[in-house]
Amino acid sequence: MRRTLKLHPDSRCDAVTAIEVEAARPAAGRLRLRYRVTGDPGGLVLPAAAAPGRAEGLWKQTCFEAFLRAAPGGAYAEINLAPSQLWAAYGFEGYRAGMRPAEIAAPQVETGIDTESYELQADLTLDGLAELPAAGPWQLGLSAVIEEAGGRVSYWALAHPPGKPDFHHSDCFALELAAAWRP
Repeated sequence: MRRTLKLHPDSRCDAVTAIEVEAARPAAGRLRLRYRVTGDPGGLVLPAAAAPGRAEGLWKQTCFEAFLRAAPGGAYAEINLAPSQLWAAYGFEGYRAGMRPAEIAAPQVETGIDTESYELQADLTLDGLAELPAAGPWQLGLSAVIEEAGGRVSYWALAHPPGKPDFHHSDCFALELAAAWRP
């Protein structure tokens, strides 16, 4: 399912004309994400390639994010995916409460760039997340933090709550993905 992220009304971004994201559940406990940023990729600050691994503070620079929950108002998970191949995963008991590292397998991340776009695709296995049962629908909040040359940062999401950017807010969980079909 392809969706377009919206620029936060208080943000400005000259290097990006659009961000589209595709989300799919190819199997129980699995999630595939594909972010496509169009515009002038040369105007983006993309973290240098690194060995894949966990890292903190990825959201402080160009980063692609997914927030996942089974039901409104309850526990949820946050996944951060950096162009560098670094990633993070957290579980929350409720809105910004009870944050802890989430145990997931390392995401499989691929990136690509050309003169008009930057793309990041990630395959995630999320079987171990208590916040996210493999069966039943998932509600997703998909977002991106984009840093431009010169240091300006913009915030993109499927939906934004009133006020400052807040990807954890319930309004951001704007996509529902059905459980993967089983034969």
